[in-house]
Amino acid sequence: MGSTAAEDQIKPRDVCVVGVARTPMGGFLGALSPLAATKLGSIAIKAALQRANVDPALIQEVYFGNVLSANLGQAPARQAALGAGIPNTVVCSAINKVCASGMKATILAAQSIQLGINDVVVAGGMESMSNAPKYIAEARKGSRFGHDTLVDGMLKDGLWDVYNDFAMGMCAELCADNHSITREEQDSYAIQSNERGIAARDSGAFAWEIAPVEVSAGRGKPSVIVDKDESLEKFDPAKLRKLRPSFKENGGTVTAGNASSISDGAAALVLVSGQKALELGLQVIAKITGYADAAQAPELFTTAPALAVPKAIAHAGLSASQVDYYEINEAFSVVALANQKLLGIPSEKINVHGGAVSLGHPLGCSGARILVTLLGVGPQTEGRQNWSRRSLQWWWRSIRACCRARVSIFYLVWCGNGNSALVGMTKSPFFSLPPSLFTE
Repeated sequence: MGSTAAEDQIKPRDVCVVGVARTPMGGFLGALSPLAATKLGSIAIKAALQRANVDPALIQEVYFGNVLSANLGQAPARQAALGAGIPNTVVCSAINKVCASGMKATILAAQSIQLGINDVVVAGGMESMSNAPKYIAEARKGSRFGHDTLVDGMLKDGLWDVYNDFAMGMCAELCADNHSITREEQDSYAIQSNERGIAARDSGAFAWEIAPVEVSAGRGKPSVIVDKDESLEKFDPAKLRKLRPSFKENGGTVTAGNASSISDGAAALVLVSGQKALELGLQVIAKITGYADAAQAPELFTTAPALAVPKAIAHAGLSASQVDYYEINEAFSVVALANQKLLGIPSEKINVHGGAVSLGHPLGCSGARILVTLLGVGPQTEGRQNWSRRSLQWWWRSIRACCRARVSIFYLVWCGNGNSALVGMTKSPFFSLPPSLFTE
């Protein structure tokens, strides 16, 4: 099948995704808790490189999201990279943009390729919320008379609105009030997210993206292989509807069941320029064609995707009518519901394989995890696809050439929980690049 239009061809500075991988999402103090975030990051990076058939020695830079860095040691992104076999001469940067960290890392990696700075870059994110330490904030100044108070590093540095001095769950309650979203609607959405996640797991859809993790079971015991998202095993729809509100005692609607779960995990993507993809004969999964950022009052972070999504779509030169699926990060069920309402997106186009409510939300990882999951949806679903996630949106568009099998074009949008968006396109099946596809 020959190339039919310039937009279906890969150019030298195009950003191509050639390999992706993620660990399973481990539950809080669960199966992956013995491993540090940096170890999880190394596992994801190594698997993505192997799947891309890219030698670690070719990597020129690494951008990796991480939010809860306390007690990880210096330069966590560099630790993850070196642990995956990437040379110590490669520059590595950790990105902390809370839930959008992994997505912003991918945008920065894409920009470095577009600018001609790099040709081969690794991006992604990692988090072990189970290992976030508690600490005594004033201990260095001396512990004198009276009790000392421990600060929960996970809550302080990851789950607390420093401007309004309340838990991020209160932002979700504000969103529910502002957009008239009920407890029943949020619970129903959470049940749907779990059912979609379970269906994806049972159908084998997640096998494409997950890199199994070997965890030591202790002295004298065989190691345990973790290859499934842990939170899905605990789903109980009847119990979910009976849970008490977690943040607002009177009239609250946000619960532990309709919010995302505290989790551990990592995800990675290997990005290359179009020129390098051609030179190495790599199989291209998708092409990044646009991205955008948007911001508003911190307590209104829940609806930032409604601002970022249109900007990213426009930056990619597309229209909303061309979008097939959206990935909106489920920090809370109300986030997906509010943005679905504001953007006018049908339910069947959002988070078709579940999201953070069902799979888990390791803060620095999730921005990259939803990108990996969305790429897995494309090859398994007919038609175009667009996913949106709150902080970032990505549009990937496929190349219709060099494939004897029928090729389907997918339009994808991601948005995370920050102020960035990224757009890309992909096609099914994945394709390799012949010289005839390379255009100036």
